[in-house]
Amino acid sequence: MTALPAGVPVVSAADIERAMTPAAAVDAVAAALRSGLDVEADHERIFAPLTAGDFLLMPSESPDAAGIKVATIAPANTLLGLPKISAWYLLFDRETLQPTAIVDGTRLTTLRTPAVTAVAVRGLLAADPRGARRRIDRLAVLGSGPQAIEHVATLAAVLPVGDVAIIGRTPERVEHAVATLRGRGIDARAGALADARDADVVVTATSSSTPILDLDDVAPGVVVAAVGAHGLDHRELGADLMRAADVVVEARASAARESGNLAGAAAGGASLAEPANLVELVAGRVSRRPGAPAVYTGVGMAWEDLAVVQGIMEVMRRGSASEETT
Repeated sequence: MTALPAGVPVVSAADIERAMTPAAAVDAVAAALRSGLDVEADHERIFAPLTAGDFLLMPSESPDAAGIKVATIAPANTLLGLPKISAWYLLFDRETLQPTAIVDGTRLTTLRTPAVTAVAVRGLLAADPRGARRRIDRLAVLGSGPQAIEHVATLAAVLPVGDVAIIGRTPERVEHAVATLRGRGIDARAGALADARDADVVVTATSSSTPILDLDDVAPGVVVAAVGAHGLDHRELGADLMRAADVVVEARASAARESGNLAGAAAGGASLAEPANLVELVAGRVSRRPGAPAVYTGVGMAWEDLAVVQGIMEVMRRGSASEETT
């Protein structure tokens, strides 16, 4: 960790790696949801269009801190071998609003997004009407970029995971994702869309703006987590799947503003049941229907980044205090 001249620490991606494991990030997200957090009242994200994509500002406040993530979203970057999302996170003292840290927001995003997904998937598996499930025998992932890789790694950090199929349009990227996951001890392989039909859990983490997965592509009772689409005009899941599913979102307010999966399913005046939110899921207040798919569709919320950043900074503070006493 380095520091600016004013003494504000700069937390690098390497610092994040040392301070927080994927499992610890999952714990931080779950703890925030159990703390009395009102996800429906979290600040709205602010989008500003750019020629190559969007600026995204994500402010939030907790009882102990305030923070904002400043990010860019450049969809075409995936074709250039560059990150789709680049970001920095600015952390402030809640009472004085003085800066306390600057955190690499790109690595933060690839840590917290799968952590939130893992909380949702774990909760939906536990709510299976056939009996609570504590493992994933077959995992299919549509997408082969950093989020796809980190979603597999995070799910495997909190649940036993068997066969993993990586499904993507670019063989070289799929091969890289498979090799990366195998290097982490995960049984991954290149797959095809047919693998989604046999999977217990399907994750979509793509840059597609049109549906890539629908009801006929998945098994009855499957858990689907869709995390790649951004904005009302982009969706990864078909209307039939969304209409047939028990749906969970981070918050109903943010999903109504930003979820293309929900907006696409409601097009033409179609009636959709009100989705549950993550607080309700973690509290065990979500019931699933026998045979129905369960869908978690996430858009990303500011409270998630703040929860994980606070966890990172607490670990780093404990480490610094330990060094001072030795």
